[in-house]
Order: sequence, then C-alpha cells, then structure tokens
Amino acid sequence: MDRELALEMVRVTEAAAIAASRVMGRGDKIAADQAAVDAMRSALRTVAIQGRVVIGEGELDEAPMLFIGEQVGNGDGDPVDVAVDPLEGTNLVAKGMNGAIAVMAIGPAGSLLHAPDMYMDKLVTGAAGRGVLDLDAPIGDNLRALAHASGRSVSDLTVVVLDRDRHRELIAGIRDAGARIKLITDGDVTPAVAACLEGSGVDMLAGSGGAPEGVLAAAAVKCLEGEMVARLLPEDDAQRERAEAMGVRPIDRLLHLDDLIRGDDVLFVATAITDGDFLHGVRYTKDATRTESVVMRSLTGTVRFVEAEHRLEKKRRFGRTPDAGRMRA
Repeated sequence: MDRELALEMVRVTEAAAIAASRVMGRGDKIAADQAAVDAMRSALRTVAIQGRVVIGEGELDEAPMLFIGEQVGNGDGDPVDVAVDPLEGTNLVAKGMNGAIAVMAIGPAGSLLHAPDMYMDKLVTGAAGRGVLDLDAPIGDNLRALAHASGRSVSDLTVVVLDRDRHRELIAGIRDAGARIKLITDGDVTPAVAACLEGSGVDMLAGSGGAPEGVLAAAAVKCLEGEMVARLLPEDDAQRERAEAMGVRPIDRLLHLDDLIRGDDVLFVATAITDGDFLHGVRYTKDATRTESVVMRSLTGTVRFVEAEHRLEKKRRFGRTPDAGRMRA
C-alpha cells in the first residue's frame, strides 16, 4: 500500500471525530453515530483506494452504519479491505465520558478477518506477552506469565475489563491474583491499543467484547508488535452459521494475531472524540478545532501521533480543510 495513504486516513477519522463531538453529552447516541458515519463516508469518497468494507458497525443495535460489502474510495489506487467504526463508544459520547474514538484499519484485499457482529473472547498485551498468553488458562496464570515475562510482579499489572455481569468470574480471578483492575463501561479498542503502548498505564485487556472491534484492535496490536489471542462466541445457530459463511471455520478455533490480520502491511488510524488513555479528545477554540490522532503501519513499525488544528470556516468557504498540524514521533 502507498505510504501516503496513512495521512489520508487520518483526515477521514478526524472528520468523523469532529462530527460526533458536536453532539457530545446530549444523550443521543444515534445522532452521534449518524454524524460520524456521514462524515466518514463523505471523507472516504475522496481517498484514492478501491476499498471494500469488511468490518462495518452498528448491526447489533441497528445503528447507522457503513455496511459490510460497501465500496468506498474514489476507485483509484489499490484494492483494499477496510474495517471501520466511525464512533467506537456511542454511549461514551452521549454521556460525555472518556474513551470514544473514530477508528479504521486498512489492509490489502483479503488481509482482514471478516468477523461477524457477535461477541469475541480476547486477551491483549504488549510485546512482553508474546508467546505466553493462553486463552483457555485461568486469568491468574496469564497474569503470572505476563509478570514473569515483563520482569514485574502481578500487583504491578493493570487489566482493563468491560464492566459486565458476564465478567464477574473474570474480575474475581484478577482480584484473587493480585492485579489492578480498570473497569470500563464501553469501548474496548482504545484499551487494547493502550495495552501495547509503554507508559499508558494499561498492561492487559481481558474479556469478551465485539468481534468487529476485535479485528480493529488486532490491526493496532500487529503494528505495535503486541500479542492477542481470541475466539468467537456465537450465541445461537444463526450467528454460528453466519460466521461459518464468512469463512471462520471451525467456529470455536483459537484465533492468533496472524489469523485476525494476514500479512505484514496494515494501517491503523484513530482520532479521539473524548479524552482517552493516550489521546486528547476534540477541543474547540475561538478560531480552530483541535484533534489528536494516532496512525500506525505494521510494515515499517512507524507510529505517528498527529495533532491538528482545523480551520472550519475555511472548509466551509473553500470546500476543503487546509490543516495547520504537526506530528510528534
């Protein structure tokens, strides 16, 4: 893939983040999601790719979405798989809470797992956890293995878990092992990325969440040379049949990082809508709108944090956004 594509994708997630941020805290998650979807779809039309959406969003709650199979891009450039979530954390934006992002991943055609919209069991860590995670082992064993591999004690580790009834046993196991826990209400892509970033304050993501979000997270994990193991969790025969029709066979097989993201060239891009572990959310000043994004490429291992100031008045006047931005490596 063309390396210039990375900056084009940042513009796409920036557009979605700014649109969603306009309705932050108003209690209307559908309006926030619709704004993000419309902005992302519009921005994607300008990008020189032959894109096909293989991971869409919103099917479980019938939210507005970029649907699976939708063709995106202007038709030029390389054929690519596109995974999107224009607003990861709809409830977070509706309530004005931390952790919401606009996120997407792009890889060569056939590189991203076509994950159906169902639950996925996940364990994610940074590079220290490579080769030591066992999804079938008790969480305490995984924490002790990670602590040993990273030269720390279990009590030094922080695990992020979605605060759900289904995770009661998992949470009890983490506490019994002596690790710290950070419970979140929504949005497990951001903590998956944070688990792979040194100094983020997150060492592991554990538990079940959305399978589409799992693939998005896997793209970042691959870029950051972290570790991830996963397994789909169909709730009924219809979900099982759909997963098998999308090529996941057998349905209960263990998924490693190379199963989720095939090959060595994937881009991961995210822009914060509200504040998170490693990015500030959208901010408004008298003359500009400020965003913070991260863009990664697995082929080179490059990670860029992009701070941008958007002069929205010029966008309205000239139909484009001349960004005054700066990148920090």
